[in-house]
Amino acid sequence: MIYRIGEQTPVIDATVFVAQSADVIGQVTLKEHSSVWFNAVIRGDCDHIEVGARSNIQDGAVLHCDLGQPLIIGEDVTVGHNAMIHCAEVGDRTLIGINAVILDGAKVGSDCIIGANTLVTAGSVIPDGSLVVGSPGKVIRQLDEQARTTLLGSAASYVHEGKVMLDELVEVPR
Repeated sequence: MIYRIGEQTPVIDATVFVAQSADVIGQVTLKEHSSVWFNAVIRGDCDHIEVGARSNIQDGAVLHCDLGQPLIIGEDVTVGHNAMIHCAEVGDRTLIGINAVILDGAKVGSDCIIGANTLVTAGSVIPDGSLVVGSPGKVIRQLDEQARTTLLGSAASYVHEGKVMLDELVEVPR
């Protein structure tokens, strides 16, 4: 569902897929060919949340922020199933793994992989091109060119799936 809070209405490009069971609330901008999947929540009730072009917010993920602390997701980003991002910035072409948590004030660079179940603690700065795993998350190495190319493939596959959903998804009456 798409919700307005007072005068704060989400801005959603016509090319964006938002699953019916997802919630997009308040000060949210979803740029072209991004997608928000089933049971995801993007709650911009306290400050602005921006999801960049061709980025995907997968099933069960939660994006939220506090007053004075916006949340910015770059372009071609994959936010995995059940991931949580709060008051943070994520650079372009980054993959946030399944069940990962990114906390307040963290800045995740471009071309990064944040591994499944990783906790990026408040205020962390993750350099571009990093592979981060663990709780708390630690940079274990820099990504090679092949790994960086894979990141674009992940985002591109969700652009394709989003288009399929926009064109072909039909609720079936019971």
